[in-house]
Amino acid sequence: MSHKATPDSNDEYCGTSYAAKLLNLSVGSVQTLVEKNELQAWKTQGGHRRISIQSIYDYQNRAALAPTAGVQDGKYLKVLVVEDDPATRAMYRAHFDQWDLPIDATISASAIEALLDLPVLKPQVLVADLHMPGIDGVEMLRQLHGHPQFAQVAVIVITGLNEAEIAELGELPEGTHVLRKPVDMGWLRGYFQAMLTIRLGPKRRPAVATPAPAPAPDPA
Repeated sequence: MSHKATPDSNDEYCGTSYAAKLLNLSVGSVQTLVEKNELQAWKTQGGHRRISIQSIYDYQNRAALAPTAGVQDGKYLKVLVVEDDPATRAMYRAHFDQWDLPIDATISASAIEALLDLPVLKPQVLVADLHMPGIDGVEMLRQLHGHPQFAQVAVIVITGLNEAEIAELGELPEGTHVLRKPVDMGWLRGYFQAMLTIRLGPKRRPAVATPAPAPAPDPA
């Protein structure tokens, strides 16, 4: 079966969730395509399925499927959200769909899934919950820290923990933004707008409303 195949070192691979996004299909449909050998895939020793990116593009061509909007378009801000809670993932997706912003967002259910997909996703912004089962957000950032491929990724961590509790988990990389729960989606939207403005420049700035400036801090 295709999931027992040996990986080709010249190919790139992604997880089932990202493959579903590329094909605009459900995860279950992607798994069916793998079992039918329509997509080339293999499994890691930990049991995580890796699907050939090239085989996804080949399937798109065979099935006359248009590439998913934003995936191959450099005008989009590439965002990776890592969140284990299904309701919170749905909340992120609902807001992203409502915002009039050119965002190519991928939402992963676990840190291990995100770590496996990061090399092919190449996100510009990483939004991660800190408290997750298995590999938590701190450990994930620790594994990414110092890696040249991810040195320019902007990191936002989402947490309900206080500073002392965060310190007990481990030190966060310098420059990490800490956003408290419940998530201020207005702040997050404004942050994405600012990132897009920086990336696209004044001549290609997205036509979206600018958020009101934050109130000035009280004098010391």
